[in-house]
Amino acid sequence: MPTLFRFFATLAILAGLVFAGMFALATFVQPTPREMSVTIPASKLQPGAR
Repeated sequence: MPTLFRFFATLAILAGLVFAGMFALATFVQPTPREMSVTIPASKLQPGAR
């Protein structure tokens, strides 16, 4: 049983590190807004023509 306990403890520590990393990224990184332009084909603008 000590090996199984050590395995679960290692998994718990790794999961905690992953959670802490995700929390840090979500908290401290601010996205920069940018303008976006999308090119629409002419065939999509005219509903009758294919």
